[in-house]
Amino acid sequence: MLFVRATVAEAEVAGRFRRIRLRAPALRGAAFVAGQQVRVDVGPKGAMGPLLRTYSVWDRADDTVELQALLHGDGPGARWMGAAAVGDEVLISRPKGDFVTRTAAYHLFVGEETASVAFGAMLRALPQAERKASRAVVEIAGPGDRLPLDGDVTWVERRGDTVSPSPSLVAAVEGLDLPAEPGRAYVAGEARTVQAVRQHLVRERGWPRRCVLTKPFWTPGKRGME
Repeated sequence: MLFVRATVAEAEVAGRFRRIRLRAPALRGAAFVAGQQVRVDVGPKGAMGPLLRTYSVWDRADDTVELQALLHGDGPGARWMGAAAVGDEVLISRPKGDFVTRTAAYHLFVGEETASVAFGAMLRALPQAERKASRAVVEIAGPGDRLPLDGDVTWVERRGDTVSPSPSLVAAVEGLDLPAEPGRAYVAGEARTVQAVRQHLVRERGWPRRCVLTKPFWTPGKRGME
């Protein structure tokens, strides 16, 4: 995997999210499709090998990549995100991934906080007519976790419910008034919730499996999902 050197150009906290804008001259002109991710070496300087974590790209322009990451836990990624300061250097990969929008009459985005970063980029990239016809259902812990998402967004507050799987998110999708014909769904976040939402759309709504794209980012007790 090809890595390039990037410098932290901006870093700020908004709610539980940390926004970091990285400048990497080697990425100027590089291909990018909204929904893709970059891998970041979050290991300490002088380490024997890279310690990689994967982040969805919130925005991409010229030679910069903007990330939004939820500040939670005490893992290497959370520590790097929390400590990153303007001027710090880091190695990142070029954007990659196939969790991107496809042509459809309308789009449905379903996930929680960890998925909302990718959703933000994907929604902004849609043609205006498709964006207006899109729907999103995003589960959050509270109002402070709302990222600015375009389109028709239903925010579901967790209110103490479990997130693995999430009954409140699945129930919100079950209650949606959707067109009779299937569109294209993008379901991301906690693995068991992703599976439950997919099963509802396929088994109960009759959507073809090819119309439901999934991206399990995490599940309790398991590392390395991306």
